[in-house]
Amino acid sequence: MDRRSFLTKASVGGVAAAAAGTLAAPALAQSAPKVTWRMTSSFPKSLDTIYGGGEVLAKMVSEATDGNFQIQVFPAGELVPGLQAADAAAGGQVEACHTVGYYYWGKDPTWAVAAAIPFSLSARGINAWHYHGGGIDLYNEFLATQGLFGLPGGNTGVQMGGWFRKEINTLADMKGLKMRVGGFAGKVLEKLGVVPQQIAGGDIYPALEKGTIDAAEWVGPYDDEKLGFNKVAPYYYYPGWWEGGPTVHFMFNKAKYDELSPTYKSILHTAAKAADADMLHKYDYLNPTAIKTLVGGGAQLRPFSQEILEACFTAANEVYAEMEATNAPFKKIWDSIKAFRSDYYTWTQVAEYNYDTFMMIQQRNGKL
Repeated sequence: MDRRSFLTKASVGGVAAAAAGTLAAPALAQSAPKVTWRMTSSFPKSLDTIYGGGEVLAKMVSEATDGNFQIQVFPAGELVPGLQAADAAAGGQVEACHTVGYYYWGKDPTWAVAAAIPFSLSARGINAWHYHGGGIDLYNEFLATQGLFGLPGGNTGVQMGGWFRKEINTLADMKGLKMRVGGFAGKVLEKLGVVPQQIAGGDIYPALEKGTIDAAEWVGPYDDEKLGFNKVAPYYYYPGWWEGGPTVHFMFNKAKYDELSPTYKSILHTAAKAADADMLHKYDYLNPTAIKTLVGGGAQLRPFSQEILEACFTAANEVYAEMEATNAPFKKIWDSIKAFRSDYYTWTQVAEYNYDTFMMIQQRNGKL
């Protein structure tokens, strides 16, 4: 091929490529419109793991859309108080929130059941139910009546039972105890004589320090260490039977969500699922070091007695029976979880439980 022929063909190819690029741009622009949302969190920025779930979502959505879909995350209190996050999203004050459904149980206990209620499922169990047992759709049937659309957006794993200023050995020790406890676990504890208090995360320490409350639960070692509860309440109880696997949710204003293109909805779902898994991975990695630090600093680990656990389990079932008799949406979701819960614990006690138990024995014997 001579030089003149090569240059001519190259020029024609270059023009064609440029023309194709010019024609493609409007199509790309139409499929990736500029969208800017604000998300208010129920958590302070200092709790980087649970607050960070919102940041993970925002980063992934932005990267997947070349920066065309932006979500700005605000910590609790900056736009609205942490316990009003869902109200702000439903009312259109913001387009989205990152929160836990049980914060709003006082309006309707159905808010809580897909997040965490006493003696429900573990983190793996609730995720299995959400993603493969129809849980996301069932919860969204309810959330739609509140003007919201929700997706799982994080999980802490089974939580600790909280920090106590005195030892709790018997049911009698529970009576009159003023305890900060989230969700309607307080409804169950009331049956044992506890006086529940719902207090946002950032306000727990001063209440515990001043003696306004006698005990408080939050999440687990990593977050609790950051909040400094061990400095004002030495006894650290486990397990947090009211939150065996609490799901944190992204909740979106339904009208704004419905306006999104199918592509943006798909990206949002994918990013939410990744953020959901990422939070649990982080807690599983960070909590082992934190629990050693807390115990090394003087925290006194204590298990709830079997007497207390059995009494709480009985009380929880009494509360559920009352709710199921009067609240059809609650009953529909709880029935679905219960149906899966029995099978789930049948399976997990076969291989998972026995493997973990064997490995724990090796760890206690100093072989790991």
